[in-house]
Amino acid sequence: MIIDILSILVQFFEYGVFFYCVFILTSYLVISLISTREVYKYIKKRNALDYNSVVSSVFQPSISIIAPAYNESVTIVDNIRSLLSLHYSALTIIIVNDGSKDETLQMAVDNYDLYLSNDVSIGNIKTKAIRGIYRSRKKAFAKLIVVDKENGGKADAINVGINVSKTDYFACIDVDCIIDQDAFLRLVEPIMKNGDRKIGAVGGIVWLTNDADIKGGKVIKIRAPKTYIARIQVVEYFRAFLLGRPAWARNNGMLLISGAFGIFDRETVVAIGGYNHNTVGEDMELIMRMHAHYRENNIDYKIEYVPDPLCWTEAPSDYGVLGRQRNRWTRGTIECLKFHKQMFFNRKYGILGFISYPYWLVAEWLAPYVEVGGLIFFLIIALCGLANWPFFIVLLFFVYAFSTCISIYSILIQELSYAKYSSVEDIKALILTALLEPIKYHPKTVWWSLKGNYDHFSGSNKGWGEMTRKGFKKTT
Repeated sequence: MIIDILSILVQFFEYGVFFYCVFILTSYLVISLISTREVYKYIKKRNALDYNSVVSSVFQPSISIIAPAYNESVTIVDNIRSLLSLHYSALTIIIVNDGSKDETLQMAVDNYDLYLSNDVSIGNIKTKAIRGIYRSRKKAFAKLIVVDKENGGKADAINVGINVSKTDYFACIDVDCIIDQDAFLRLVEPIMKNGDRKIGAVGGIVWLTNDADIKGGKVIKIRAPKTYIARIQVVEYFRAFLLGRPAWARNNGMLLISGAFGIFDRETVVAIGGYNHNTVGEDMELIMRMHAHYRENNIDYKIEYVPDPLCWTEAPSDYGVLGRQRNRWTRGTIECLKFHKQMFFNRKYGILGFISYPYWLVAEWLAPYVEVGGLIFFLIIALCGLANWPFFIVLLFFVYAFSTCISIYSILIQELSYAKYSSVEDIKALILTALLEPIKYHPKTVWWSLKGNYDHFSGSNKGWGEMTRKGFKKTT
C-alpha cells in the first residue's frame, strides 16, 4: 500500500517538475525573443533620432535628480561631479543625506562650497525631519541642492527629495551611480512623443563598473571584472535588462524599474502619497501602485523602458554584501506581491493581473521552494529505490544547457547591440562565468532567497543591511 502511494507520488513529482520546468524555460525563451526584437527596434530608431532637437525643444520636461546618500563618503564627490556634467538643461540635482554616520555631508559641503539656505519650499509628503538644506555659493553649481535629514531609509529620503523638487519628473538614482551624459535626452524621448498619453515612468539599462576605468565622473573603459562574484552579476544584469524588461515594457506589464535609475511623473507620485516606508522593495511597490492608480482611475498611461546603457553602478564585491542585497530583494518582492494581491487574475488590471503578477509569483517568489522541495523529494524516493535516474539526468542536463544558453545569448546580444566589452578575453571570461553559474553561483541565490523568505515571515530582518563599497577605480 505504501509503495503504491509512493509510486503515485513519484509520477506526480515527475510530471509536476517536468511541466514546471517547461513553463519556466518556455517563458524565458519567449520573453528573450520578444526582448531581442525590442532592443533591435530601439537601436534602429535611436540611430535615426536627432537628440539636438530634444535639447532645444520647448516641450522638454523638467527633471529633478534625487539621489539618497547614506555613508557614501567614498564616492559622493565624484558622483556629484558626474551629475553636474549631464547634458540636460532643465535639471535640478538633489542629494539627500539620510543621516549618514560618515563624512558624506562634510565632503559635499567642502568640495562644492555649500551654505545653509532657506529659499527652498517643502512639499506635503510626510517624512523624517530635515536638518538643513544647502546650496552652493558658486554659480557653476547653481543646480545643486543638498538636503541633510534624520535617517529614515531610502524611501523616506526620496520622499524628502520629492518634497523639495518642483519639476515635472524626478529621477530616482543611487548616489553611487554614474549616469551617461546623454541619458536624460534619451529617457524623455518616450515622454515627448506620446502626446496626451500619461507616461508614468521610464527606466533604462543599469550596468556595472567593477574594474572599469573612471575619469572625471565618466566611464572611460569597462572590462570583465577580475572576480567571479562581480562577473556573474554582469551576466545577471545582461539577462535582466536586455532579455527581460524590454518584453514586459512592450505590453505595459513591467512591475519594476530599478531603484538605481529611473524617472517618474512627480504629480502622480505625490497623488499616491510618495514612496512606501513599509517595504524594502520601494521601487517595485511604487510602480505597482502607479499601475493601480492609473487603471482604477481609467487613465491612459504607459510605463516605458529605454533599452540603452544609461547608468553605471558598482556591484557588491563579496558574498556577504551580495547575500544581504538578495535577501532584501526577496523580502521586497514578497511584500510588494502581498500589498497588491488584488491584481491577481483581476481583469481590471489586464496584463498585470493575468501575466505579470502570476509570473512574478510563480517564477520569482515560489521558484526556490519548488527547487528545494523537488530536490528533497527526489532524495527521499532515491533512498526508497524509486528514482527514475534516466529522467532525472536528462532533465538536469536540459535545465543546465538551457540556462547557460540563455546567459550566453544575453552576452551575444550585448556584443551585437552595444559592444561595450572590446576584448576577446573579456567575452571568454563572461562565457566561462555563465557556464559555471548553475554549479558555483545558483545554489547561493536559492539559499539567499529562502533566507529572505524566512526573514520576512519570521520578522527577524526588516532593514536594508549595510552595503559597503570599494569605490570606483580612477584613471589620471
